[in-house]
Amino acid sequence: MVLPPRDFESRASTSSAIPARKSAIIPQPACGGQPPIIRAVKLSDFDYELPPDLIAQHPARERSAGRLLHLDGASGEFQDRMFRDLPELVAPGDVLVLNDTRVIKARLVGRKASGGQVEALIERVLDGERALAQLRASKTPRAGARLEFAAGTGAGVTAEVLGRRDEFFELRFIDCDDVFALLERIGRVPLPPYITHAPDSADAVRYQTVYAKTPGAVAAPTAGLHFDDALLAALKARGAVLASLTLHVGAGTFQPVRVENLAEHQMHSECYSLPRATVDAVNAARAAGGRVLAVGTTSLRALESAAAEGELRAGRAETRLFILPGYRFRVVDRLLTNFHLPRSTLLMLVSAFGGMDNMRRAYEHAIEQRYRFFSYGDAMLIERQP
Repeated sequence: MVLPPRDFESRASTSSAIPARKSAIIPQPACGGQPPIIRAVKLSDFDYELPPDLIAQHPARERSAGRLLHLDGASGEFQDRMFRDLPELVAPGDVLVLNDTRVIKARLVGRKASGGQVEALIERVLDGERALAQLRASKTPRAGARLEFAAGTGAGVTAEVLGRRDEFFELRFIDCDDVFALLERIGRVPLPPYITHAPDSADAVRYQTVYAKTPGAVAAPTAGLHFDDALLAALKARGAVLASLTLHVGAGTFQPVRVENLAEHQMHSECYSLPRATVDAVNAARAAGGRVLAVGTTSLRALESAAAEGELRAGRAETRLFILPGYRFRVVDRLLTNFHLPRSTLLMLVSAFGGMDNMRRAYEHAIEQRYRFFSYGDAMLIERQP
């Protein structure tokens, strides 16, 4: 069993180490006019044993050099491929939707005025001087407390705790007019807790997609880490359409589910922006018989959230969409994704997309064939189960 991720003080979550002993009847959360779907699942349905040495600690030498497990959700058949084979699996007219969010150096280490250590993981930048963050300290800082980050380096900064917003703390960075620039200067790459080495200059490059554009994520949309410029060019030459959206992955992606009954789980909120050009590209592909391939679970959640009322709508919004088996997908036909943590909401999502039994067998096969798991690991291409 993989060890649970490090926990801050957040109730937001996408992964879990809490066992479930009783079956839960889960109403699929309604989105707009979508009626609830009842599905009997329990947390332990999404468990599996993973040898620790299969957790990728470093990326492949070349971005597109990883492996690709291709799963057909309709037949349950799967095939071992290489990621660089992806253009062969895409037809002219298909549209690939990529998340162009850019990972910020969101992890800060410092001290309280009392001298105690404190660690912050920025959740969201609010404006030029304020941000929401998870804090980890021996004693919870109160409103008005001062925190010194990067103290003693000659480049430190002071932040004032303004108060709490649910599970997050609102911080104001004193004498700061650009939080993004501040984080770039003193922050650290927010590697997931199952990656055990300290972030270095290589991680600053490789824990970022080559098409990253809009800063704001505190975790990478990891399916996109496999793409390099040559592969993107090959997909275009194949006749595929590349479109983009932005969903800023939040700090809640590192947090455990704390409830046994999944109906009680509250997804963390994430902000997304869907351009009109991407909506037009998706609609044109579907009208012409092409397929919509979401690159990553973040792209899928944004697209499905934007179609909650039935029609895919451009714009900026927040999503708390929690996808469980039984969910009726409206937009996405194919999903490109990495392998996910046991008992995680991401594993629940891919199980809903490709089928629970199919996914269980595919993960067993991946372990037997020694695929590399999680953020720096290998990938899956999943055809949606009808």
